[in-house]
Amino acid sequence: MTTWLPDIEQGHGPLYARIADQIEEAIGNGTLPAGTKLPPQRNLAFDVGVTIGTIGRAYGIVRERGLVSGEVGRGTYVLDHPESRPPEQSDPLTTSLSGTRPLIAPAGKLRFDSTAAPDIGQGDILAQLLGDISREHHGDIASYARNFPDHWFEAGSQWLARGNFRPGPETVVPTLGAHAAVVAVISAVTSPGDRIAFETLTYSQISRSAGLIGRRIALVESDEFGMRPEDFERVCAQQHPKLAFLMPGAQNPTVAVMPLDRRQAIADIARKYGVWLVEDNLYGSMTGDPLPLLMELAPERTFLVGGLSKSVAAGVRGGWVACPPHFSQRIRVAHKMVSGGLPFILAELCARLVLSGSASVLRNRGAEEIGAREALAREIFTGFDFNSHPKIPFFWLKLPEPWLSGTFKQAALQEGVLIDDEDEFKAGRSDRVFHRIRVGFSSPTERSEVRRGFEILRRLLDSGRAGYDSFD
Repeated sequence: MTTWLPDIEQGHGPLYARIADQIEEAIGNGTLPAGTKLPPQRNLAFDVGVTIGTIGRAYGIVRERGLVSGEVGRGTYVLDHPESRPPEQSDPLTTSLSGTRPLIAPAGKLRFDSTAAPDIGQGDILAQLLGDISREHHGDIASYARNFPDHWFEAGSQWLARGNFRPGPETVVPTLGAHAAVVAVISAVTSPGDRIAFETLTYSQISRSAGLIGRRIALVESDEFGMRPEDFERVCAQQHPKLAFLMPGAQNPTVAVMPLDRRQAIADIARKYGVWLVEDNLYGSMTGDPLPLLMELAPERTFLVGGLSKSVAAGVRGGWVACPPHFSQRIRVAHKMVSGGLPFILAELCARLVLSGSASVLRNRGAEEIGAREALAREIFTGFDFNSHPKIPFFWLKLPEPWLSGTFKQAALQEGVLIDDEDEFKAGRSDRVFHRIRVGFSSPTERSEVRRGFEILRRLLDSGRAGYDSFD
């Protein structure tokens, strides 16, 4: 085994990326020749003064680059490459924006890192609707969406409705999915340098997108019921965010549902400090959450976002945002600027799915499949601490000792299963450690694949110290 050590002061980007780059450089220049055993993760972490999770992620990167191989029970070894190649330095911006997922998912793995709508035979309905659109609008589908017909807005009004609440079509903007809707709102109502408030754990691709366009991040503490009002007020008073992003109906990744008194408190604080609210209701609309929306409690400052990719069909990345009075035109222009515009065929397909009732039918069928898979999770992971919901396609699992989130993710990858560690959902730098993973289960086509993936993860959890040591 080598005595080589990386110099963590050298290089750019996060520590794990620097270490991975230095391992690759050492392999390329012969310092770590083929067959060399890399130091055990715990030893290297101690020697260079970083966490085991950091070393685990670095080792995972060089495995993905095809430079080393982890052998269960033996360790990690440098592979023999007939031709050396110059080290591939990681781009700091790319590293900071990409999260902990590989840019391109490795082939042949079970995908438990996705929460898109399950495959329930949507293809037939989509083919029928797309055929109808092609026949009726053969000129429009070959061009830009120059006109926005009224039924596109009516469809959004209908899809975003809840109970007795229904936004007026005049407040609705059709968008290229929920993500584009949120980025359009951030772009339209805040300026570079402004702070955006996020829960410590959230759908972090929004926070990364906000950072990319020059907004700063303000972290707000949360608990089992979502964002804590007292900490939100502290952040508002001290850091003066212009906007807050929340998922009160069903939070990703924690599955938390915010109670009514807390929603009211958040709305009151936002009104007191003049903070805009973005309410992402993608998962909330799937649960049938009966509580009032933030938009009902603070309609003058809340943007309500919804879409179809999580509940209807993964490939139909269409959505809508309902705006406060007189803001729809501004958001529509901002959306065009940040997304490039909405294709006619997508907007028309989304509208027909909703207005024909097909979207609701598919959402209900998807909910049945998700419920069966969630019941399977409760069966297989009995005895473990995790949060789930019968209509949400993921669960948030607490890892037993001695597992760390990043280390378990790498162990699962070695066993052929892709999952998300907790760092994937951190909106910014935080000292908090949760020792949790998110397991999404809607991507596998068959329930047998879901069972197989769950059983692999269960075996890893049960392996305890032995499984942990095997990835040194």
